Amino acid sequence: MAVTPVSAQKPGQARYKRVLLKLSGEALMGDRDYGLDPETVNRVAEEIKTVVDMGIEVCAVIGGGNIFRGVSGAASGMDRSTADYMGMLATVINALAMQNALEKAGVPVRVLSAIPMSAVCEPYIRRRAARHMEKGRVVIFAAGTGNPFFTTDSAAALRASEMQCDALLKATKVDGVYSADPTKVKDAKRYDKLSYLDVLSQDLQVMDTSAISLARQSKIPILVFSIFTHGAFADVLHGKGKFTIITDKD
Repeated sequence: MAVTPVSAQKPGQARYKRVLLKLSGEALMGDRDYGLDPETVNRVAEEIKTVVDMGIEVCAVIGGGNIFRGVSGAASGMDRSTADYMGMLATVINALAMQNALEKAGVPVRVLSAIPMSAVCEPYIRRRAARHMEKGRVVIFAAGTGNPFFTTDSAAALRASEMQCDALLKATKVDGVYSADPTKVKDAKRYDKLSYLDVLSQDLQVMDTSAISLARQSKIPILVFSIFTHGAFADVLHGKGKFTIITDKD
């Protein structure tokens, strides 16, 4: 799917036609230490609805770290594969919660899981997912890639490639990519633009290396922004607000 050149865009026109939103599970916790905050989930659903109402096709991948993180489970002595499968199931819980919030907001949505569980959602089939998006439905990809040892970042890059998305938007707690954690390092440098190789060579920890490499191979730009800034999702798609774009060097 070709991206409309910026020079050919009309003022206020969205830069991308089909995007994938990558949300961490922690982004749905609000002020809680664990689980889901309904108010936060509903607010994020409204952010997505605003973008859908702009005529943009949206799909999403949501992490499960607010419920269970496979790496942490493995670090505590659990078998890594078992821990990762538990983390995948946590992403299904988050996907269903977001589906419910979007449906209450009047947005048609489908959850497709890489691990078949027909009682609660559809199995992931690439052509079915693409068809849902063509019909204007939001598609939430659950259960990661369906395989252990892969993060939901990798799943996001994979699904964005399969769906031929114009961009991958990584929603975080801060308004872009920094040289270090800005909540811990006061003089951390913020970047407006980076190349994929910059991220890899400087080990900037935006997404895991396999996700960055796949996005680079598929030529999908990654836009990093704060999901906690009201209206930021829509603003980024119009090239407004604060965000960092990761792409090939011009």
